Amino acid sequence: MSTLAVVGAGPQLGMSIARRFAREGFSVALLARSVEQLEKLAATLRDEGAEAGAFPADIRDADGLRTALAAAEERFGGVDVLEFSPAPSLADLRKQPLVDASEVTVESVLPEFDLYVRGGITAVRQVLPGMLSRGTGTIIFTTGAGSGPMIAPHVANVQIATGGLRNWALNLHASLAGRGVYVAHVALAAMIGQGGPDAEPDAIANAYWTLHTERAEPELVYHAMPENWQMGAVADKFVVD
Repeated sequence: MSTLAVVGAGPQLGMSIARRFAREGFSVALLARSVEQLEKLAATLRDEGAEAGAFPADIRDADGLRTALAAAEERFGGVDVLEFSPAPSLADLRKQPLVDASEVTVESVLPEFDLYVRGGITAVRQVLPGMLSRGTGTIIFTTGAGSGPMIAPHVANVQIATGGLRNWALNLHASLAGRGVYVAHVALAAMIGQGGPDAEPDAIANAYWTLHTERAEPELVYHAMPENWQMGAVADKFVVD
């Protein structure tokens, strides 16, 4: 049985991705900070017939993230698909607010690098050796469309980090071509659950399954914004998972 690990799992998109892959026979490892929420999500998946486990970890804690992924690999026999989608909580945003491009400081960017870039590298370094040894694997990074395709200067401190993660994802796709491991970046221009059927988490999750199965393009820019959306009213991810 193949295994999906969702790093940054939440009750909306993360859960829909988990369900989509579980329907195809995947075991699911859920990783995020909230122990209570993870246990509830994993229990729901098990009630629905999936094999699922909760592995609490703070993405900014490299040792803790490695330990959680290692535990998932030990339980399920390896991670075949890694979906990396960190999202700041409202509490995070209160402590580390969004910063306009004209006001960016080194101090405002470093925590975002810890979350997106350091977290992404840590997660990949844990699972990639196993994928390469098996000759197959999928890695999908998720950020807001402000990581590159869209411009939103009011969240520049986040976008500096997500832009770096996107750049590395695209280069990793090229570096691993021909070695059995497929890498993709999803740029979400969507407010999940708002904006019509295409913005529903289950609809977005279908796009992740297509990426995994077709293994074609290095990037998907997913557009599903409400008609009268205001850029200043949403954060970099355009989503709260």
